Amino acid sequence: GGHCNKGVISTIVPVEDMPYLEDGTPVDIVLNPLGVPSRMNIGQVLETHLGWAAKGLGIKIGELIDQGVDAKQLRKILKPIYDLSKTQKFNLEVLNDEEVTTLAKNLRKGVPISSPVFDGATEEEIKHLLEMAGLPTSGQAHLYDGRTGKRFDRAVTVGYMYMLKLNHLVDDKMHARSTGS
Repeated sequence: GGHCNKGVISTIVPVEDMPYLEDGTPVDIVLNPLGVPSRMNIGQVLETHLGWAAKGLGIKIGELIDQGVDAKQLRKILKPIYDLSKTQKFNLEVLNDEEVTTLAKNLRKGVPISSPVFDGATEEEIKHLLEMAGLPTSGQAHLYDGRTGKRFDRAVTVGYMYMLKLNHLVDDKMHARSTGS
């Protein structure tokens, strides 16, 4: 087993029927809110927020690259991302302009982030990353119903995390069942 959330898929719907963010991005998975407190720990919730911040920062960096900003401006944007933690820093000054541009291009799909178990990102650091990405610091957003287009009443936690699909099919469990004779 890995350190991730796991569950059984109950319903598969077309992507156009999935709830979506204000910018039109559909969510991939919707978790039953009743299962979250009993199956997820606070670290997994923070992982979700951190994942959303990492993805949002990548999108922001990609937009800057598309606008044609130079390495000096990219360095200015990347520095606060890499200097956020007191224990984990990366000196961007050792990179030349071409390397900074290459680094930024590699971050388009999201900024890779590692957070140690006991000395990981604090709630304040995660909020700061969400803020830098232009996302709500609560880690929540309003979703819209993919079928009706109406906004749901309450904001929900949105983010990225590892998920593991469990295979709960009778055929997969036959080896563990007795014949009854």
